[in-house]
Amino acid sequence: MLHYISKFESVWGPLRLFDYLSFRCVLAAATAFAVAFLAAPGVIKFFRAKKAFQIQRNAELMGKTAELHSWKEGTPCMGGLIMFAGVMISALFWCKINAMVLAALAVYTILTITGFDYLKLLKGNSNGIKGRTKIFWQIIASAAAGAILFTEPAYAHSMQELWVPFVKTCVWVMPIVAAIALLALVITSSSNALNLTDGLDGLATGCTVSVVLAYGIFAYITGNQIASNYLSLGYIPNCGELAVLCCSILGAAMAFLWYNCYPAYIWMGDTGSLGLGGVIGVIAFMVHQPVTLILVGGVFVMEAMSVIIQTRYYKLTKGKRVFRKAPIHHHFEEGGWKETQVVIRFWIMSLIFALAGLATLKLR
Repeated sequence: MLHYISKFESVWGPLRLFDYLSFRCVLAAATAFAVAFLAAPGVIKFFRAKKAFQIQRNAELMGKTAELHSWKEGTPCMGGLIMFAGVMISALFWCKINAMVLAALAVYTILTITGFDYLKLLKGNSNGIKGRTKIFWQIIASAAAGAILFTEPAYAHSMQELWVPFVKTCVWVMPIVAAIALLALVITSSSNALNLTDGLDGLATGCTVSVVLAYGIFAYITGNQIASNYLSLGYIPNCGELAVLCCSILGAAMAFLWYNCYPAYIWMGDTGSLGLGGVIGVIAFMVHQPVTLILVGGVFVMEAMSVIIQTRYYKLTKGKRVFRKAPIHHHFEEGGWKETQVVIRFWIMSLIFALAGLATLKLR
């Protein structure tokens, strides 16, 4: 919205900066940070007063991990609403709204609402959203994004292209049905993986920072014809607006991390993890980097795979486990790592994964 100020550059030349993508990226991050940072104390106070706690969090833990987390009883959740406010306000201010931005915001909104557990407000606590409900709304969010993208002539064809790392050209122009199926798979997988990662103070938030930073760079390059041609990527006009959105998420996540780091004043809960995972997934799809998400979001993949492996192995062996506890961050806690050690080391791994994903731009 504020990019329209650039039209008055004839009145004052520097106003043309409001049309520059890099300038709007910086201001988007700053705006989202300010909104989320200022909103957080009030939101924390409100949910604490309403006793909006997730009692299942400690009930699911066991052994040494249960003892380590017992003191956290009473920490409010649904902090994802703090980030949602920062991202939405910032995006509406600084993005030039197009079909891709609309699709991303639609997914983010639907999954944030999905994660909002009204029972926490009515009854003071809740066991959280059921898995089948999450999957249902993840599919609905994917359908909404598909409807926006594949009915827009400017993007419909490019959204059908499948690009993979280390290959200079599109490997497959998918039929619309296959493209929508891939979109749903990426959104659902990303949303659930980030949801599983949200188990320690600041863990999911810090890893989100690395991932959206990488995808902000991907979006910037894909939307720049010279850079995308040089790096053998499929150029998508106005894709750079997704970089502005990524910067909004980056700013909001950093502000939330201020309150979410150990010891956390609030957890993001399903309102944050489902929405953030979903929007990361749809952005990865739109910038032609859905496969690269496996590498860039390596920590999320580790967390999800640890749960899948643990569950399958437990059933096959009738009670035996591969890990001390799943998701894998609890495995390391059970092994003697302090919570802060686990979180910081996973942040480091997330940054390494993100840099490795960006390195694929040159290895083509």
